Amino acid sequence: MEKVKICSRSVEKFRKGYPLIVAKDLLNAGDEKKTKQWVSFTTKNNEYLGTGYIGRQNKGIGWILSRNEHVPLNEDFFKNVFEEAKRNRGAFLQDEETTAYRLFNGEGDGIGGVTMDAYGEFVLVTWYNESIYFFKNLIMDSFLAVFPECRGMYEKNRFESKGLPETQHIYGEIAPEPLLIKENGAVFATYLNEGMMTGIFLDQKEVRGRLIDGMAKGLDVLNTFSYTGAFSVAVALGGAKSTVSVDLAKRSRPKTEEMFEVNQLSLTNHDIIVMDTFDYFRYAKRKNISFDLVILDPPGFARNKKRTFSVSQNYGELVDDAASLIRENGLLLASTNVANLDYGKFVSLVEKGLRAAGRTFELLETHRLPADFKVSKDFPEGNYLKVLIYRLKN
Repeated sequence: MEKVKICSRSVEKFRKGYPLIVAKDLLNAGDEKKTKQWVSFTTKNNEYLGTGYIGRQNKGIGWILSRNEHVPLNEDFFKNVFEEAKRNRGAFLQDEETTAYRLFNGEGDGIGGVTMDAYGEFVLVTWYNESIYFFKNLIMDSFLAVFPECRGMYEKNRFESKGLPETQHIYGEIAPEPLLIKENGAVFATYLNEGMMTGIFLDQKEVRGRLIDGMAKGLDVLNTFSYTGAFSVAVALGGAKSTVSVDLAKRSRPKTEEMFEVNQLSLTNHDIIVMDTFDYFRYAKRKNISFDLVILDPPGFARNKKRTFSVSQNYGELVDDAASLIRENGLLLASTNVANLDYGKFVSLVEKGLRAAGRTFELLETHRLPADFKVSKDFPEGNYLKVLIYRLKN
């Protein structure tokens, strides 16, 4: 096994258990080319730090998977990892009211670069770099040995590779379209082989659960960047008086209509508007339209003909605009999944926007990743989801 040496300034964090390798950690820059193989990470004096791989993705250039130099990264190793992940999901495996959840959360479960999600009896695996994908057969054989109940499997590939489709069926039965899953008793229509997304973001299950439980009962709700309307369905099931779902993508209308339909919900008092969110804010102000709850869950980065939006740069402006539409004692649900935005910085952006709008406020609830999205204590930045719920008092 080839060795990759770590520079002295980075050694201590890896001795403490940190798993992610970034370019500046390497003593020799040329080691970035040692991809598609297991490597041994060592100090410059050949002291063992861990076993893993080099593979570039958005977070860094590699991962440490094992701290035991005497344990090979073979089928037994991966079986043990998946067995532990399965034990940790025992509550989800038994929950008939929630049939879609994360089975394996990458570095949180010990293997950075790959995640696996259950959609009923089907599994969606997502690969984040070419090196971990190179070991696909080994990993899939190990996974299926632990999860023989899997009826079929799909994959999504979040790295560039010539000739490799971004999504495809790879094992077992073909899933129906739509594939109906349950979450907190609600039904959601999903598609495992339709682009990079499936129709629902599983990391928001606890937040949707709060809405289904009645947080928005009797309220008029605005759901911005609404995608397929999952939040709108949640508040409707929880007794909301009305919803407005706003998204720039034309597909948002039929997708949201489908979500309401599979839950046997009438669209009466539930409007779907295909429009840029900032344009809708201006429209609503002109028409004196206001709401009791506004939901903000924008993409990390978006660009259209009129503007470029970045959560880290523009979230405060978004909050400022949204706050002007919220009634006295109304609620703001502010969310982001941008991993490199610090939690404290996100709070600061949101509250700066509220102050700019002249609103006084109280933070009622915070939410991070749910239990199935396991986070490693050695990699706290893996807890990327940040959700804040405020009451606006004036």
